[in-house]
Amino acid sequence: MELEINGLERKQLARRAFLKAGNLAGLGAATVMLTGANKLLGAKKAQTQGVPPDTPAEIFTAALVAEDLATTFYYNGLIGPVIMYPALAGPGGTATDPNPTNSNPGNVNYLQAALYQEIQHADLMRSLLNISSPTADPYQTFYFPAGTFDTLQAFIAMLDTLEAAFIGAYTLAAFEFAQAAAVREYEITVQNKPGLYTPDDLQYYAEVAATILGVESEHRVLGRVIGNENPANNYNYESTDGLTSVYNGPNSAVAALTPFLTSTNGPAYSLAAALAGAPAIYIPTIGGPPPQM
Repeated sequence: MELEINGLERKQLARRAFLKAGNLAGLGAATVMLTGANKLLGAKKAQTQGVPPDTPAEIFTAALVAEDLATTFYYNGLIGPVIMYPALAGPGGTATDPNPTNSNPGNVNYLQAALYQEIQHADLMRSLLNISSPTADPYQTFYFPAGTFDTLQAFIAMLDTLEAAFIGAYTLAAFEFAQAAAVREYEITVQNKPGLYTPDDLQYYAEVAATILGVESEHRVLGRVIGNENPANNYNYESTDGLTSVYNGPNSAVAALTPFLTSTNGPAYSLAAALAGAPAIYIPTIGGPPPQM
């Protein structure tokens, strides 16, 4: 019965079915598979002619930079002047000691949890890149426009901007990993071509990207809750935010985040300082990446 087939068995059955089709149809099946793979690659890359496909390592690297940027952003929001707005910890309040009569501790908790979650995401990307310590991350300093952490309006506007870019990047990452899995299937079964990743690896990375995308979407909506923007859940569908790739090209997530890596954007904020101070103010949340079947 179908209900008795687990995820691994489903993948094995699908793989055997593909191989059987290839054996029966010979060159014709291989041609169809190649055409399908080329269409998959061409569908998105047609928008950015001359841009090489993103590799898994490049996607992981872009995600790590984004998560480090997010970590630095949420940490400095929790310790900056903006925390003393009544919508957060209130006058004279802090993230860990809100004003008892004029604050919204629940809104502060949203930011504390987001800080912890971004750190978890970054840790995962480091493990995929075999980076042993945050001190070896590509960027150690991020630059935000002056006033970002001073007023609630500026902070929420930046939160929305960043989370929109993260959502777009992870949407594209899921797409690109799924694309790459189809191509790897062809390379393995038709070309007998070795590679670092299996189709199952790449499908799994697409699933992981989707699970992170969901959390980043929560951050965007909860930011709108803090800013009292109604309805907070104002999208029918998430957007790629104008991005067409994760790492390579002028419309990539990396290009969108480049201003935050440049000193002309505004004051400098240290990743190391954020990571050192985060345990005193974040709220741990539950869950990990989905299991790989």
